[in-house]
Amino acid sequence: MHTEVHVHGNIPLRSGVRLSDIEAALRPWLDYVDVDSVAEATSAREDEPGIGYDPRRRMLELCWTGWVGRKFHQAVEEALHGLSSFAEEASEIEVSYYHDDGRDEYGVVFVGPDARSVHEAKRRRLVDDLRGLLGRHLSEPEVADVVQMVNQLFDSKAPDADSGGAHGDKRELERVPLSTSKKHLH
Repeated sequence: MHTEVHVHGNIPLRSGVRLSDIEAALRPWLDYVDVDSVAEATSAREDEPGIGYDPRRRMLELCWTGWVGRKFHQAVEEALHGLSSFAEEASEIEVSYYHDDGRDEYGVVFVGPDARSVHEAKRRRLVDDLRGLLGRHLSEPEVADVVQMVNQLFDSKAPDADSGGAHGDKRELERVPLSTSKKHLH
């Protein structure tokens, strides 16, 4: 059974990263969809660019939809992990699955050069989500109190500066578990 998936996000890359580096990192994903290069990794939706690399801006842009099976999640996570060593800063990549039964799954994969940058990206994402959710129900000072508490919790769990430097460290790529709903997200 095949499922529609959409992968979306941008990854700023370090200076000196070449297209061949990106393709080597993305090899698990490219092999899964049976293409040889980023140029061939087009989206199933004509209005989406697919996987694009802009060397002038040093940006890898992902806006790709395809029909995949069960093992795609592993392939895309492995590919995104491979990009961590080329990332200039941490970023989040949204991965959404749209099942035939109407059930949708949504997750975020954080990619970054080290554990500390990923930790900060997760903090920013959570604070933004909280502000949006709580802002509809609480006053700004009440929301600020919750955000302050979240920041304190994140500060207490911050990785040491020494723990995040190795590019092969699995902590560089962290996945937020998929949430499910019956509402189509696109």
